[in-house]
Amino acid sequence: MDQAKAKLLELRASIDNIDAALIHMLAERFRCTKAVGHLKAEHDLPPADPAREAQQIERLRRLADDANLDPDFAEKFLNFIVKEVIRHHEAIAESHGNGEGEKAAT
Repeated sequence: MDQAKAKLLELRASIDNIDAALIHMLAERFRCTKAVGHLKAEHDLPPADPAREAQQIERLRRLADDANLDPDFAEKFLNFIVKEVIRHHEAIAESHGNGEGEKAAT
C-alpha cells in the first residue's frame, strides 16, 4: 500500500506540473489572440474567419489522433477556447467602434 501511495503522489505531482504548464500556455495563446483581435479591429478586418476555424479544427483533430488523444475531445476543447476568443474579439471590435463585433475566430 505504501508503494501505491508513493506512486499516487508522484503521478499527482506530474499532473500538477502539467496543469501549471497548460495555464501558462493558455495565457500565452490568449495574449496572441488578443493581439490578433486588436490588429483586426485597427485595420477594420472582419473578426470572423470561418475558414481558419475549420482548418484549426481539422489540424487539431489530426494532432490529437497522432497523440492518441480523442479527436472529439480535442475539438470540444478548441471550440471552448474559440468561444472565449470570440468574446474577446467582439469586445475589442466594439472598443474600436467597429460595430457590434461579429463572431471572431483565431
